[in-house]
Amino acid sequence: MSLTLLAAAAVEAPEPIYWVNLGLKNYLFRLGSFELRWYSLAYLAGIVLGYWHLSRMIKAPGAPLAQRHVDDLFFYCTLGIILGGRLGYATFYTGGGSNIPSLWAHPSELVKLWHGGMSFHGGLIGVLLAMAWVSWRNQLNFLRVADYLSVCVPFGMLFGRLANFVNGELWGRVVTGNVPWAMVFPDAGPLPRHPSQLYEAALEGLAMIVIMLPLFWKTRARFRPGLMVGVFTAGIAAARFTVEFFREPDAQLQAFAQSTGLSMGQWLTIPLILLGLFLIARALARPALSTRRPIEIT
Repeated sequence: MSLTLLAAAAVEAPEPIYWVNLGLKNYLFRLGSFELRWYSLAYLAGIVLGYWHLSRMIKAPGAPLAQRHVDDLFFYCTLGIILGGRLGYATFYTGGGSNIPSLWAHPSELVKLWHGGMSFHGGLIGVLLAMAWVSWRNQLNFLRVADYLSVCVPFGMLFGRLANFVNGELWGRVVTGNVPWAMVFPDAGPLPRHPSQLYEAALEGLAMIVIMLPLFWKTRARFRPGLMVGVFTAGIAAARFTVEFFREPDAQLQAFAQSTGLSMGQWLTIPLILLGLFLIARALARPALSTRRPIEIT
């Protein structure tokens, strides 16, 4: 390429957005050494909004659980999110070659949630265990409980990814080409990158809300066990598969991504997509539940 073409490309290239110039802080307020971080508030907002919405959902015909079950479910799911997410982070993302001191070697750090550090997969395992416990304890249909809860999960995904952006973490790959919204993030080098946190918030959060809420309120999907959780599982996995093209892969897995053509995150989402499609096909192949109330004999 000639010097003239290089100069023209430099003139045409848009100036990237600098994250530090946005004036964002990762906390709402600070009191001494304590900080109330947006990341913690994102979890809280997702849980509170999910609880409120599920409480509304069970008032519609066909609910498989009562308000007391909702109370139990969100209590144990909150524990599952916190314990599973924190222990998963300590196990998989600290120590070893992560350049982060192992939290298992410093147990007192495990309870300092305001310092950040939660594992999505650990939190997911915690929620599944909580759902299984509440369903078994109250003799509820696990699949139908999963259907109802899946409608509420995207709220937390939306808030969580927005909090990642406010924290200036989990940035995307270096952009190639003209991307007007490309950003330079702290500690990510001088090159502009994709704000993949916002992509995830849009696809895993907002798009799934737009899909799941009408599916529940405007259709009869809730009378086909497994349909809503199948749509959620396939949708959230497809969203993650797409976003992985723009996310910066973990340093220790870059060679794996180059050799296989897909990132580790994409390989892990493929079984979830297949599981979601299986649940959808299974739900549609079976008769819908009856919507008529049983006749009371006096």
